Amino acid sequence: MSSILERIRAGPSPSLLYLLIGFILICALLKALQLYWRKKKLLRNFKSFPGPPSHWFFGNNKQVSKGNEFNKSLEWAEKYPYAFTRWFGGFSAVLIVSHPDYAKAIFGRGDPKSMVTYKFLLPWIGKGLLILHGPKWFQHRRLLTPGFHYDILKPYIALMADSVKSMLDKWEKLIVKDDMKSLEMFEHVSLMTLDSIMKCAFSSQSSSQTSRELNIYIKAIYDLTYLVAERVRNVLYRSELIYPFTSAGRQFQKACKLAHKHTEKVIEERKILFKEEGELKKIQKKRHLDFLDILLSAKGENGVELSKEDLRAEVDTFMFEGHDTTASGIAWMLHAMAQNPEHQQRCREEIKEMMGDRDTVQWDDLGKMPYTTMCIKECLRLYPPVPVVSRQLSKPITFCDGRILPEDAVISISIYNIHRNPSIWEDPEVFDPTRFSPERSSHRHSHAFVPFAAGPRNCIGQQFAMNEMKVALAQILLRFEILPDPANIPIPIPQIVLKSANGIHLFLKKLN
Repeated sequence: MSSILERIRAGPSPSLLYLLIGFILICALLKALQLYWRKKKLLRNFKSFPGPPSHWFFGNNKQVSKGNEFNKSLEWAEKYPYAFTRWFGGFSAVLIVSHPDYAKAIFGRGDPKSMVTYKFLLPWIGKGLLILHGPKWFQHRRLLTPGFHYDILKPYIALMADSVKSMLDKWEKLIVKDDMKSLEMFEHVSLMTLDSIMKCAFSSQSSSQTSRELNIYIKAIYDLTYLVAERVRNVLYRSELIYPFTSAGRQFQKACKLAHKHTEKVIEERKILFKEEGELKKIQKKRHLDFLDILLSAKGENGVELSKEDLRAEVDTFMFEGHDTTASGIAWMLHAMAQNPEHQQRCREEIKEMMGDRDTVQWDDLGKMPYTTMCIKECLRLYPPVPVVSRQLSKPITFCDGRILPEDAVISISIYNIHRNPSIWEDPEVFDPTRFSPERSSHRHSHAFVPFAAGPRNCIGQQFAMNEMKVALAQILLRFEILPDPANIPIPIPQIVLKSANGIHLFLKKLN
């Protein structure tokens, strides 16, 4: 016994220490070799696509300051037409596409989303329609498509209009209290679009945009989008070994739990109701069918229902995408209207003439506001809610200019850059809704305007989003004049969706 205690006090033997040091050195050497060959492969893959000079370890990250991401990307796109290589650290590179010819070639294929970046979303939204690929993606897309049919979308308009009205009533009370203080739009609009998606897609009976539950979920989504964007930027945060032990990693896990708590409650409540109501035909007699009804009744080719994991992944995906992307589109649209009062007034006049004495948009109104629709499209051009989408090549691709990328190469299609490409759009920074007149649209490149992506993996909810933007803008313009806040000019930043580093602050003036 005493000899054992002496050995413990003496510490590890020199030979054991040497063995441990040797093991660590071998592991470090193997990792260095792995990174060396990865770097060689990336340099070989992207040799035909020059880009800005990069640091061996940080890549181009130090050249891109927060809040200046888009300006720098446009600057590089001007110097390297069509596409350029962007290094996210010394051992991770992607091809940034800035031209519709290249976008058309990529969108026309069925390549999967790039796990280089989208993998950071997995703990949050799981393998839903956004991330799935191959036969399972095709199966889920086919199962969910009926949820966006004309007959399903039509009754949603009244629900959207009700959510917008609740937001406008809240705004009216706030400006009565203090009309000298601007309102931050993104928070208000996010609560409204979440309220709307809860009513439309999940048949929620709650209409409160001040409820603690919705506010907690909105805060969790804000944190998650910010943290995912930071993880893409930070070389060390990309490590699965390091990230969980950082403060950001712990914050991410906490926000995931809060988001999942919200969606799990929605699912469990509906399962109980679904059992009581029975078959879809019986449900249709009581209320409108929604997205969650279709998910719960969906069966694959083998007749098996969606697994618990697949069900939650689709709900998490649609709960996020169905409100956050639309909130981005509406918030930036209001900013654009404030900056362009003459177009704001012309939209208002068109809407007043269409609606007469009514203050609520109806389904038949959606096709009767051509100028307002052109303005919405111009807002989506300048401020696309999803500014970048990524793909990982499942097979080599040859572009129109003869340049080739091999299998497994990662491509990021910068919708933001394409929408402001001066070789495609005349005076791209100018707000000009007439770009979307029938005469001018017919002469434009098929992939010059892609706010909802394109091809087989385009946004399944794009009609839902367009409808909601029309409803929101029409009812807002009938009640308020939108004015800019010169002290708070928004700074566009990429956080999965397009957000502003300092919020989107606007003044509102009640109309008689």
